[in-house]
Amino acid sequence: MTAGSTPPVLSPATRLALQPWMAAPETGRVMAALRDARFIGGCVRDALLSLPVTDIDIATPQPPDEVTRLLTRAGVRVVPTGIIHGTVTAIVGRAHFEITSLRRDVACDGRHAEIAFTDDWQADAARRDLTINALSCTPEGLVFDPFGGLHDLAARRVRFIGRAEDRIREDVLRLLRYFRFFARFGADDPDPEALAACRVLAPLLPGLSGERVRTELFRFLSGPRPAEVWTLIAAAGIPPHLVPGATCGHRLAALTVLEHALALDGPERAMVRLAALLDVTTDGALAVAGRLRLSRAERERLLALATPAVAITPGADKASLRRILATLGDGALFHDLILLAAARLESGPASVEPALATLDRWRQTRFPLSGHDALAAGVAPGPEVRRLLSLVRDWWADRNFEPGHAECIAELNYRIAI
Repeated sequence: MTAGSTPPVLSPATRLALQPWMAAPETGRVMAALRDARFIGGCVRDALLSLPVTDIDIATPQPPDEVTRLLTRAGVRVVPTGIIHGTVTAIVGRAHFEITSLRRDVACDGRHAEIAFTDDWQADAARRDLTINALSCTPEGLVFDPFGGLHDLAARRVRFIGRAEDRIREDVLRLLRYFRFFARFGADDPDPEALAACRVLAPLLPGLSGERVRTELFRFLSGPRPAEVWTLIAAAGIPPHLVPGATCGHRLAALTVLEHALALDGPERAMVRLAALLDVTTDGALAVAGRLRLSRAERERLLALATPAVAITPGADKASLRRILATLGDGALFHDLILLAAARLESGPASVEPALATLDRWRQTRFPLSGHDALAAGVAPGPEVRRLLSLVRDWWADRNFEPGHAECIAELNYRIAI
């Protein structure tokens, strides 16, 4: 847009019925403080599909300093969460609103974009990734659709704005975002142009930061249809450029069948599903953790799941399962290792029932002894404490976790005596 020119005015494409989140007093306070602001992206898309809206994003022609001034004047707390990209967060009570000034790209290198602020809604929409994410809506419910997103939503079609290769080259993370959104909103086959672009540009993925890849990968893995869409990802030759050793799509498929039968879902399943994909040694698991910049706790969890310290099978006898569970001392880990073992064998939900029943029994009690008990019994500090407690723990597990503190003390004294 040249200096002094007037931005094009797009006509509303439809009207969105007033939503509870739009009518909320907190939302009204923020929108009233701004000028010509609209709801943008996911909240509009999800509302049109009658899906729950949790994050409310707002776009405005005002630059960030003016947005901050207007909100502050209205008594709204403002946090400069992404000021370099033109984004601030408005906080009203417990409600948070991410507000971004309209932008246009000046230059892109595949990882970061150099932007300039604008008052052109069309230019801002054109820099977004997918047609269904470029929808915007006024506080009154007038929906603007610059690139056919409404038709794509109705057809359950996930399509890049303009040339797919151009959009991905601007930000390579969009390659992963495409599959995440296809998993959630797509039907039938993916857009051929998008899939071809993802296949061609997959070698650019290693240039992305591990943090960005981790966030997008975990969102995909914790979302709907991860195994089905992973088949598309694998067919496009993407995994070697994304996560080394992620070659077990069949195991992910078997795991998700088990999870569905057990009504397991949510973000916490992402790490287990990642472990299902991996066929790696300990060094390989460490390499994956390093690539994804996992936290220390996440790294340890991935190692425990992908390269377990104990051999475990769903069909093991009850005594063996009890000993493994007592040794691990971690019910959540035992649970997920059982599911991963069953997925490896591609066995059904019935195969894990005995192990999960053992887990339920274990959760009702707790090993009664600690190192203090061994020391009080006269055991010298050191490895002998650990050895004796391990022996008593196995004895306790063999008796279905039933012996209490006094009985375990008696067994400990017996072990010391012999």
